Amino acid sequence: MNISLIKKQLSLLLLSGLIVITSANAADSTTQPPQPAVSSATSEMVVYKSASCGCCGDWVKHMEENGFKLKVHNTSDLNSIKQKAGLTPRLASCHTAFIDGYVIEGHVPANDVKRLLSEKPNINGLTVPGMPAGANVPGMEVSPENAEFDVLGFKKDGTVQRWSHYE
Repeated sequence: MNISLIKKQLSLLLLSGLIVITSANAADSTTQPPQPAVSSATSEMVVYKSASCGCCGDWVKHMEENGFKLKVHNTSDLNSIKQKAGLTPRLASCHTAFIDGYVIEGHVPANDVKRLLSEKPNINGLTVPGMPAGANVPGMEVSPENAEFDVLGFKKDGTVQRWSHYE
């Protein structure tokens, strides 16, 4: 077992007691969205994460590999950042990022962020609540099997809806 895999598993175990994992109440089942036409981000993404979280570091690498410019801050005070970003506990994950006025919470795939920046919808941001683990979750590839998870869009008024679905 490699060190990166061990770090991800430890991070998942440590955070599992701190983060409430929720599921979307959507009855429909869609597939992964098509890749947006935007090839890379032009704005800098500011990321707040724990220095000891390996999965967060792997998500940062995923975003960089997909053309995003990042400024990463390691902090032990993620809760106040999440509160200022308008994230409720049911929307929370392990790291929080900001780009072009949007919040990106947790292991949101780069293509969803590119689509967000291309479409510019009237939402606060995107989140992958909790920490789903699977081959298709950027930074959480601790299993060869794909995870079934939703990327959710959320608004300041508390409205939450499915942005995309992965299986």
